[in-house]
Amino acid sequence: MPSLNATQTSSTELTLDFIDELRSIAGKESVVANPEELLVYECDAYTLEKSLPSAVVLPRSRDEVVSVVKLCAAHRVPIIPRGAGTSLSGAVLAVTGGVMIALTRLNRILSVDYRNRRALVEAGCVNAWITNAVKARGLLYAPDPSSQPACTIGGNVATNSGGPHTLKYGVTTNHVLGFELVLPDGSVEWLGARPDGGEDVEGYDLRGAVIGCEGMFGVVTQVLVRLIRAPQAYKTMLGIFESVDDASQTVSDIIAAGIIPGAMEMMDQLITQAVEGAYHFGFPLDAGAVLIVELDGFTPGLERQAARVVEICRQNKAREIRIAKTDEERAMVWKCRKRAFGAIGRLSPNFLTQDGVVPRSKLPDIMRFIRATSEKFGLRIPNVFHAGDGNIHPLVLYDERDPDQVRRAVAAGEAILEKCIEFGGSVTGEHGIGVEKIDFMAKQFSKDDLDAMRTLRTVFDPELRCNPHKMFPGSKRCMDFAPKKQIAA
Repeated sequence: MPSLNATQTSSTELTLDFIDELRSIAGKESVVANPEELLVYECDAYTLEKSLPSAVVLPRSRDEVVSVVKLCAAHRVPIIPRGAGTSLSGAVLAVTGGVMIALTRLNRILSVDYRNRRALVEAGCVNAWITNAVKARGLLYAPDPSSQPACTIGGNVATNSGGPHTLKYGVTTNHVLGFELVLPDGSVEWLGARPDGGEDVEGYDLRGAVIGCEGMFGVVTQVLVRLIRAPQAYKTMLGIFESVDDASQTVSDIIAAGIIPGAMEMMDQLITQAVEGAYHFGFPLDAGAVLIVELDGFTPGLERQAARVVEICRQNKAREIRIAKTDEERAMVWKCRKRAFGAIGRLSPNFLTQDGVVPRSKLPDIMRFIRATSEKFGLRIPNVFHAGDGNIHPLVLYDERDPDQVRRAVAAGEAILEKCIEFGGSVTGEHGIGVEKIDFMAKQFSKDDLDAMRTLRTVFDPELRCNPHKMFPGSKRCMDFAPKKQIAA
């Protein structure tokens, strides 16, 4: 198979006059065209495939975005919208080059409507900044991806991001009221509820069609988000188990008892050891699994729910149950969970993160399959995942300097995703398809389904220039442009 991690040069050549036109629009300091500087943008957090864009523009306004998009349309140059680059499926990869529009400088919170509990933000606004701006008024923005301190709202819209609290509060699409979209021809549309109106939508409500389109329909520049009242109180618990099977059964039993926690997250022994080595929280190094259960809501009802959760944990052989006593302890629990991926650097130079979904009842089965896959391919696979909604995140550890390890890591990840489909699940819960999972689309969807998706895309982007070569079977990938000397058996 190809050596996927080799950086490809751009196949879209831009003239010096074209680069000068970009600079005249956005300013010299806002255009990156030097190959050495473009290396920063060669991939997102999916590092197995890399490719340089032809140029990167960092606009500071919607008008600059429109002008750049119109220039690219006139010259039929591909455009690739990009946020913080935290996506994990190659969703912002410039497969054949083109102009990457990085929106990180459009990062303002434009207004907050406390009375109607909503905020208008630019696409480059970091997710966590919204909650930080409104928490003094008892509000928050609910979707909280693990990359929350870095990921941007525009990127969240592109991939319909979730996070630990998806179980109770839903994903991005449940909290976006409307947004401004610059179409690939440079025209501007507002979809959904308007900032100066109510929540009613005039005409067709196309929000759901665009949220999760992975940037293939246009460039999002402003987003109107819903704010919710922060819970009155929290009960954050750690259940410590001897096995993943016992912890997985606990998840199913809690939901069966009619309790919907704010979040239920699981970490197995390998990931717990890495997190403890990095942050020294006090996780037991010999535990088979740690289950984080967070209840939230009105104070009077939480004690009864917490007592029931503790009872269920004990019925499933939890050897210890800890309850965070202070806000600081709760914050530290979530710090450890959300930085778990970063702690993997203590275990391996590289890792491949998968993002499958299975029914909750199949969690023990998929965990057993992952263990078997680890043994089959001779690679360690720690697990940290959203147990409450069956969204698994096995991390296949490998060293990219060893082509055989790369091959085995890819094969192991594909085997896990195949099993997710077999169990009645999906190959992605929140990371998207990007370039990584193109081949799985034909396995999960029928030809008619895929044709309908392609037809919908052409309504927004008839020339297929906006974030091309993503998601659909038959799309080109970086490996298609790899020199023959990079092909390994």
